[in-house]
Amino acid sequence: MTPVQNPSAPSPRAASPLAGAGALTLTLACFFLLFTAFIFPFRIDWFDNMSYLYFPVELFLFGLALLVPGRTGRVLRALASMLLAVGVILRVSDIAAYQVFSRAFNPVFDAYLLVDGMGFLRSSFGVVGAVLVAVLAVGLVLLIVLLSFLVLRRAQRVLLLAPRRSLVLLCSGLLVWTALAFAEWPRASRYFVEQLAKHVNNTIAGVIDLGEFREVVNQDRYAQVPGDTLFGKLQGKDVLVVFIESYGRILMDGDPYATPFRESLARATQTLTAAGFESRSAFLTSPTVGGISWLAHGTALSGLWIDSQVRYDSLMMSERPSLVRLFQRAGWRTVGVMPAITLAWPEGDYFGYDQLYTAPELDYRGLPFNYVTMPDQFTLSRFQEWERAREDRKPVMAEIALLSSHAPWTPVPTLIDWSAVGDGSVFNAQASAGDAADVVWQDHERVMRHFRESAEYVVQTLMSYVAEFGDDDLVLLILGDHQPMPMVTNNTDSRDVMVHLVARDPAVLEAVAGWDWTPGMLPADGAPVWRMDAVRDRVIETFTHL
Repeated sequence: MTPVQNPSAPSPRAASPLAGAGALTLTLACFFLLFTAFIFPFRIDWFDNMSYLYFPVELFLFGLALLVPGRTGRVLRALASMLLAVGVILRVSDIAAYQVFSRAFNPVFDAYLLVDGMGFLRSSFGVVGAVLVAVLAVGLVLLIVLLSFLVLRRAQRVLLLAPRRSLVLLCSGLLVWTALAFAEWPRASRYFVEQLAKHVNNTIAGVIDLGEFREVVNQDRYAQVPGDTLFGKLQGKDVLVVFIESYGRILMDGDPYATPFRESLARATQTLTAAGFESRSAFLTSPTVGGISWLAHGTALSGLWIDSQVRYDSLMMSERPSLVRLFQRAGWRTVGVMPAITLAWPEGDYFGYDQLYTAPELDYRGLPFNYVTMPDQFTLSRFQEWERAREDRKPVMAEIALLSSHAPWTPVPTLIDWSAVGDGSVFNAQASAGDAADVVWQDHERVMRHFRESAEYVVQTLMSYVAEFGDDDLVLLILGDHQPMPMVTNNTDSRDVMVHLVARDPAVLEAVAGWDWTPGMLPADGAPVWRMDAVRDRVIETFTHL
């Protein structure tokens, strides 16, 4: 006789998620992962043992949604799983973005970084290393999505074992959380929901900001100023606007950089003095941190605050004249020297260069220094040979991007005799010396030392260039593009970079007396701090008779 099965008994295939030690362990692990997803912060340095001492409201809200039975409950679980996955993915992206750029990730504005990031990884760790990182990143995203669905499915099964008891427990927890929140207990958390809302609000605000920016980008009081009235106090002079990669204030303010780097700046002042030059120094606040250098270039040269890729793209399509184009209008030969650019660069049309030298045009015949396509001494040597050493030429206004202080900061170049630079092949021994990037980056202290030494090399190279090739008609505005990534700035919130004006002609230095910059290459701690978008207009106003 076939036994009669009790229809209310659970199916043998639907064993309780609490039955057995293994099942219980798995269930506890799921709830632990869910709790962690609701409370872990978007900065690594904020995560510690106290991070788990929070009482997240999302635990109860998600639980109530999972208590809905039947088909509606399955739909709600699927929606909750997708919401959980999106929240966790955004949080992980925030952690990565903060480690590099000291800001949260923006899913709309930062999508282009995937391409640039792959380029950096290929040059630093090789194609295999770059592909491996990309595969791991995609795998992490898929794992988060899968875990979100599995965790909530198991949580729903547990809650539905005793739905009434679960409902009472969840409602009680929600009431307790509400009371604690009204009492302003700081650990009554709604962090997960707040972070999602913040991403939504930032995206909406970014779109609105873009619309407002497009309305003002073409409004410029210097747009129609005749060229023969511009920069009269600089007539006949070569004006070089030199951007130093990652030349942040941390170098002179933070440990372990400050003492040796301040000494380097003091030696730089002595080098200039011996060559008959003087300098003035201060600080600028950059629109970016850790990378995306072109935002700083666009900000300084346009006089507008360019803190996102969409603003930069809008600027590139605008008619607002850059500082380079205004010098071109005033009769200078304008030159761009961009050793980091290896492909076509249509954005260069905006700036107004008569001649653009990217990596292929510079024709460096040596080995690259990882991501750094060529050492800065070669870049400056080529510029000197092909532009300033020419006979019967117009004054040159050049924007020059120096690259040797770009991560991964290995190997660190060393200065050689300028007459030996040639086609760059002389640097092969330096480029292949020392440990590879993946070795250096296993030691945090070594990374920081290499960063400082790279910056010291750039300053030394610039001072040597001035001493070797400088004359009464050379003027340099030297500025950092941004602070380096937070891992080497000890997570400082400062976005300040150093800026220097170097000239031999006393009239140039007299013209900038009103800037109140510190004499010498070492800015005083209380030296002025300008926003970087003030640079263009201050240069125009100071050196133009209007």
